[in-house]
Amino acid sequence: MTGIKKVRGRELFDKIDRPQKIVAPMVDQSELAWRILSRRYGATLAYTPMFHAKLFATSPKYRKDMWCELDGDEKIDRPLVVQFCANDADYLLQAAKLVQDKCDAVDLNLGCPQGIAKKGHYGSFLMDEWDLVHKLIRKLHDNLDVPVTAKIRIFPEKEKTLEYAKTVLDAGAQFLTVHGRLREQKGQKSGLADWDTIKYLRENLPQDTVFFANGNLLYPEDISRCLDFIKCDAIMSAEGNLYNPGIFNAEDCSDKDKVFPRVDKIAREYFEIVKAHEASQASHLAMKSHLFKILRPFLPNHTDIRASLASLNAKAPLEVWESKVIAPVEKEVRAIFGRPDIEEKDQIVKGELELWGGSYYKVPYWRCQPYFRPVNGVTADKRVVENLKRRAEISLEGTHEKEAKIEV
Repeated sequence: MTGIKKVRGRELFDKIDRPQKIVAPMVDQSELAWRILSRRYGATLAYTPMFHAKLFATSPKYRKDMWCELDGDEKIDRPLVVQFCANDADYLLQAAKLVQDKCDAVDLNLGCPQGIAKKGHYGSFLMDEWDLVHKLIRKLHDNLDVPVTAKIRIFPEKEKTLEYAKTVLDAGAQFLTVHGRLREQKGQKSGLADWDTIKYLRENLPQDTVFFANGNLLYPEDISRCLDFIKCDAIMSAEGNLYNPGIFNAEDCSDKDKVFPRVDKIAREYFEIVKAHEASQASHLAMKSHLFKILRPFLPNHTDIRASLASLNAKAPLEVWESKVIAPVEKEVRAIFGRPDIEEKDQIVKGELELWGGSYYKVPYWRCQPYFRPVNGVTADKRVVENLKRRAEISLEGTHEKEAKIEV
């Protein structure tokens, strides 16, 4: 034992001012510069990218690439949770001890569904090894100066997921984050997160559990819908935040400059943050990926800029990034806003209420917005709606069959 009295779940949540809008841990994506930007746009808690515990504990180069003295800085990067993936409790503890004085908690990743996690035997591929999961969390709980938390995915069965969540909490996790998708739901197979299962967990776990929900967040209204439906303490956003940091910036979509910020302004602001924090190698490594996501709706209309961005890498001087990408984007958007019909064109149009409970928005390509991956030419939003329609039709057919039997 450390001999230091650690704060527990609800006490820890109060200590960091009860954050409700959380930047998810994302591999190579939720690094320092992005966390700073996200906090400016409304995020109230951020997680680091998922770090590989054994590499972090044993490789100075890996640590240098992933972590610097500015990470977890009290003035610019708190509250902060540092996330690790692991399958060895000793390496996990060694890694966690290296950061425990620069964060508010350490999180165990039990949700990563990618092939690399399967190969490395971590993340969601520990879901069937409950004794190992318990051992990993308990090792940190018993030996760290800061609390341990955990992020999980769900099983197809609600009851099994509940027992799994209880195991995680029994081991010592002080926050529980539930990503409402199965291990198999990833990439093009993502689909809708299951809010019903997340709600079931919330209702059947101890009420003092600090409980975060993750999944299905596209617009600010989705945040309030999730909080109201699940009764969770906070929501966590991954891709929604990556493609549009403005998702956290307002309670609704009425202020387009806050919720759907112009791509030129976000790109410039993010770039200036990277410049101002050059000690963060991770931010340099992540810049290209972030700019592709920020500019995703814009680049198909300006393929010359897309080609320039594609040609760059982390070793390119920052002035080259500025001259080839940032400045050209600003020039093009200035031209767009110089058009006489800009007031008419720069409109946000809300669609009809969908079966999943929210609405889609039509947003001009020069503004940040959610991304729906196309599969066979059909985007995820349309696939989700069609699936829900089919489910509703099947349910209705079943009701009619029951009514017919009753009449007979």
